[in-house]
Amino acid sequence: MSFKNKVAIVTGAGQGIGFEICKELASEGSKIILNDLDPELTNSAVAEINKLNEGSCTGMAGDSGDIAFIRKMVAFAIEKFGRVDIVIANAGITLFGDFFTYPPESFFKIMQVNLAGSFFLAQAAAVQMRLQQSGGSILFTSSVTGHQAHKNLAAYGMSKAALEMLAKNLVIELSQYRINVNTIAPGATLTERTLEDPDYQNTWSRITPMGRPASVSDIAGAALFLVSDKAKHITGQNLIIDGGWTSVSVSPE
Repeated sequence: MSFKNKVAIVTGAGQGIGFEICKELASEGSKIILNDLDPELTNSAVAEINKLNEGSCTGMAGDSGDIAFIRKMVAFAIEKFGRVDIVIANAGITLFGDFFTYPPESFFKIMQVNLAGSFFLAQAAAVQMRLQQSGGSILFTSSVTGHQAHKNLAAYGMSKAALEMLAKNLVIELSQYRINVNTIAPGATLTERTLEDPDYQNTWSRITPMGRPASVSDIAGAALFLVSDKAKHITGQNLIIDGGWTSVSVSPE
């Protein structure tokens, strides 16, 4: 899908969906800045990708909710590769909690990482894309919880719904520079984290119309399409990838 020599920044990519996106971008010829908060995960992810596609991936461990770090990451991409073509703001945190007792520190941490991190990464990248005068693609990772209520996820769901509105609003700001911006909303997905729950796969297989939760490849395939040249006329849109779960919304409880 025309990724050869494209330069991409992907956050939250030490494992799971973000890692799979990086791996598939690398296999298609992209140069990647892979970010994760955990330095060990960052290094191991980069090593695995470069084992398959030598020199395609560079790691940058750090907090994707830290605005100074975000700007440093974009500057590093420009210094190393001379440009930025694709940005995927995938990093996010989930902090469960009852609404009546939900602590302010949890609320503001979610908003800092999920919202501020995505907003300011898009801003820094778009500034560079505008200078390049060759367009670009920005993708936010939302969630089905931005569409359907989940118990104990009020703050998280709110942050994910806000990302979809951000993508819509940026159409006004970015289209004239040939920058498209979209979101994906994954449903239940098998990752290292979700598989820590021994009941996760069986539970979500039972309540998902397609009979199984998503694989990371299911999500990555949709992401790659939306940041590819084949999707340049798609902007301000959200793509739900959930095996039909939001159509029935059966509670995992």
